[in-house]
Amino acid sequence: MFKKLIFIALISSVLTHIAFANSNDDISQKELQTIMASSEKSNVIILDVRTAEEYTAGHVPRAINISHTQIKANLAKLLPYKDSTVVIYCRSGRRAGMAKSILAANGFTKLRHLSGDMNGWYKAQLPLEK
Repeated sequence: MFKKLIFIALISSVLTHIAFANSNDDISQKELQTIMASSEKSNVIILDVRTAEEYTAGHVPRAINISHTQIKANLAKLLPYKDSTVVIYCRSGRRAGMAKSILAANGFTKLRHLSGDMNGWYKAQLPLEK
């Protein structure tokens, strides 16, 4: 029985990742930087869903940090941004996909995924906040 539950959880995680990776709601690093340099930035929230330790080591400028495991517990903090565009990222995409699913299930409709996540941000040598 335990093996079946692990298998189901694994398949669910893989399908979530595939669906998130293939979605049309990706936002490029360049597009995000352009928005953040414009007057539109007040309507955009950048959500880093990595651990606090990862966030402290360096994050996308202006990002707020709520770990993907704490999204449900912190929905009240995020509700004021329900009508804003929420750009979500993690290290590689898996945790961002889980967070996006939770937010979507709670009525958030303007969800975008940062293409390349933090790995891509580092690779492009883009600015970091610490």
